[in-house]
Amino acid sequence: MGQKKIKITELYIYPIKSLRPLSVPEAQLHREGLQYDRRFMLLKVEADGRYKNIQTAYFPECTLFYQALDGDHIVVTYRIPEKPLIDPPPPEQRTSLRVPLHPTIDGSEAIDIKLFGSDTTAYRMGDPYDAWFSACLGYDAILVYIGDNRRPVLAHSPKPEPHSNSWFSSITSFIPIPYYQQQPQAKHESTGLTFNEAAPFLLTSKASLRDVSARLPEGEDMDMIKFRPNIVVDEISDDDDDEGEEPSTLKAWDEDFWAELLIHNSHRLALTANCARCISINIDYGTGRPAEGELGSVLKKLMKDRRVDAGNKWSPIFGRYAFLLPPLTSSLANSKEEEEGGDLVADVAVGDEVKVTRRTSERDVWAWPK
Repeated sequence: MGQKKIKITELYIYPIKSLRPLSVPEAQLHREGLQYDRRFMLLKVEADGRYKNIQTAYFPECTLFYQALDGDHIVVTYRIPEKPLIDPPPPEQRTSLRVPLHPTIDGSEAIDIKLFGSDTTAYRMGDPYDAWFSACLGYDAILVYIGDNRRPVLAHSPKPEPHSNSWFSSITSFIPIPYYQQQPQAKHESTGLTFNEAAPFLLTSKASLRDVSARLPEGEDMDMIKFRPNIVVDEISDDDDDEGEEPSTLKAWDEDFWAELLIHNSHRLALTANCARCISINIDYGTGRPAEGELGSVLKKLMKDRRVDAGNKWSPIFGRYAFLLPPLTSSLANSKEEEEGGDLVADVAVGDEVKVTRRTSERDVWAWPK
């Protein structure tokens, strides 16, 4: 009988925020997020010259942009839907754009960014990038790059772990604390976020996705990419033969109570907050418009029983925000590297086993400042 284990089944990065995700077989986890994840963002140029963050919920047309990695570049293409959003489609929509993963910022115009209430400075990429996106979108837009800048985490960071190994220290080390109560970070700790919103990683479960799909008419399924995760897990068998498997023990919404995970017996994630959902999950990624029919009312369906976070009581919950933790044991060399400012890096891949090593008895409560 095949033994089932929780494993990573999908990994996603979003080099340019709000565009379609890029599925990858393996990835590096850094304190601020996955390598190459959300280092770029689009801004709409308003009539008064101010900039507005282009986010999927309010700009569903972004789901028509595909991105891939080719060497040290992001390759962006646009898929014209059956009913074009711009008619006739501009010629740029039939071309591709190559964006360097590590552009030089010398002489670039600096732009102040506020995302999810958290501030940073980004750098304009300029043309031909602005011109290409503006033509494809049908309105003026600019592309910005965060470089080495980061945004402060305003809540739900894991509390720094004490050196004590007592059971009390072990419990309290993962209590999320609001930004105003957090202590200054050590040099080797996270310097913040890129253009991800509230945490470096978002983890979701296929068991919960199946529960969402079960609410739809027969023949319709919810696509996980609409929830825009980084790490997707499911309970699968070690054997290719499905016959004689043990019944699944991974239940829908069980991740609500996960507090810490161990990946590949070496990498730890602290899960500290719930991800509240908005109208973005109602988008039809094939048309770049709000979906029609039942797929256009998924948010409403989840409102019935998934408003389970007392701190975010008007929004349904799907997925958990996560932070990378130092390994439980490390070599002296690794310790010296961190002391000298070295980054904390974890290599993960689809198929890696995930163990739930800590659970909470009650759901976390959202505390991000409004």
